[in-house]
Amino acid sequence: MPNRLDLPAGFRWGVSTAAYQIEGAVDEDGRGPSIWDVFAARPGTVRDGDTGAVTCDHYHRWPEDVALMQDLGIDTYRLSVAWPRIQPHGTGPANPAGLAFYDRLVDALLAAGITPLPTLFHWDLPQALEDDGGWLNRDTAYRFAEYTAAVADRLGDRVPAWITLNEPFVHMVYGYALGIHAPGRTLMLDALPAAHHQLLGHGLAAAVLRERGLDVMIANNLTPVRPATDDPADAAAATAYDALHNRLFTDSILLGRYPDLSAYGMTEDLGGCVRPGDLALIAGPGLDALGVNYYNPTRIAAPTEPGLPFTEAEIEDVPRTAFGWPVVPDGLRELLVGLRDRYGATLPPITITENGCSVADEVHPDGTVPDPDRITYLAGHLDALAAAAAEGVDVRGYCTWSLLDNYEWAEGFSQRFGLVHVDFATQKRTPKASYGWYRDLIATHRSQIPR
Repeated sequence: MPNRLDLPAGFRWGVSTAAYQIEGAVDEDGRGPSIWDVFAARPGTVRDGDTGAVTCDHYHRWPEDVALMQDLGIDTYRLSVAWPRIQPHGTGPANPAGLAFYDRLVDALLAAGITPLPTLFHWDLPQALEDDGGWLNRDTAYRFAEYTAAVADRLGDRVPAWITLNEPFVHMVYGYALGIHAPGRTLMLDALPAAHHQLLGHGLAAAVLRERGLDVMIANNLTPVRPATDDPADAAAATAYDALHNRLFTDSILLGRYPDLSAYGMTEDLGGCVRPGDLALIAGPGLDALGVNYYNPTRIAAPTEPGLPFTEAEIEDVPRTAFGWPVVPDGLRELLVGLRDRYGATLPPITITENGCSVADEVHPDGTVPDPDRITYLAGHLDALAAAAAEGVDVRGYCTWSLLDNYEWAEGFSQRFGLVHVDFATQKRTPKASYGWYRDLIATHRSQIPR
C-alpha cells in the first residue's frame, strides 16, 4: 500500500488561506465593504456575532506569517486576493493601496522560496455588486474579468498560475440557495444562475489570464457520492446529487456541456440563463490544473418529501471532526480515481487545494498545542493521495487547510483548522504539533528525491 512518502518527485507541498478569513483591516487603505462584512453585521447570521473585522490581522502581521511558512518548508502558498481591496465598488480603477499590499506579500513569499498561488474569488464579493444582483446578475461575470485583468497586470510578472474561483458550488448553495452564508439569499433552485454566472466569470477570467501567458486553475469542492443502499431509487438520487454538486462544475469546463439536471426540472439552459456561446466561453480556455478541495464523501438516499430529488444520509461508524464532518480518507482516492475514469484525457493534472480538519485544540500550560487527531487525519489523506497516484492519477501538489486558525464563515471562531494556533485576543501564533509533523514530512519527502 503506498504511503505519503511515495508521492512523486517534484510534488509541491503547501498551505491554503483566504483573505476574509485572515486579513482583517476591513476599513483600511481604501478597501470597500464585501458581502461578508454586511452579512456578518446582521444579528443571528454568524455564531457569537463574530466578524472578519480583525480575525488573524494578517494584513499587518503578514511578515510573521510568511516566516512561519518559510520555516514550514512549503513550496506553495495558496492565498486569495480580496476583490474589495482592489476595486472597492467592484468596478472602476484599481485601488493602488490594495494592489500594493499583495505586491509586498508576493515579493516576500518569493524571497522566502515560496510560490504564491492566488485565488481571485474566495466568496468576498464587493457589496456594491451584490446590490446590483451579485452572481445572479450576468454582468458580474464581466466585472470579474475586469478585476482579474487589474490584478494579473500588477502581479502576473511574478505569479505564474492563478485560481479563478473557490468552490462555486458551495457559494451558490450556501450563499444563494440556503442563506447560510453571505449574501444570505434563500432561493433554492432559483439560485442556479449564480452557478452559471460564476462559471461564465471563470471562462472570461481564464481568457484574460491566458492572454497574459498565465496558467489557469479553478478550485472545486468535490465529493464522491455514494447511494445509501442498493435500491435503484437511492442510486437515481445519488446520480442527481452528483450532477449538481460535482458535474455541473466539471463537465462544463472539461467537456463543454452541463450534465443532465432534469431531476431538478431544469433544461439545458438552466431556466433561461445560459445563452448561446456561454459554454464555449466556459470551456474554451481549458485548465492547466484542476484544484480539488476534499473533506468527505456524501451518502445520498431517495427523497423523503417533495422538493429536491435526493436526501442526504448520514455516514455511519466513522470518526468525526470537531465540526461533525465524517473522516473518510479513502474517499479522496475514490474521488480522484473517479475523476480520472470519468474524464480521461480531458482531465488536467490535479492539485489538492484544500484538505484539513477542525479540532478542538488549545494551548497547554507548557505552551504546546498537541493535536494528534489532525496529524492522523492528514496522514490518512496523504496516504490516500499516494494511493491515487499509484493508480495513475496525475497529482502534482497538496495544500492543507489551513496555515492559521481563522474565521470559519458562519461558524465564526468556533472551529480551528490551522497548523498554527491563533489567540484571537492577543494575535499570538503558536505552531501546533501538526505543524512540526508537516514540516518533518516535507523535509523527509524531499530527502528521498534523487539529486
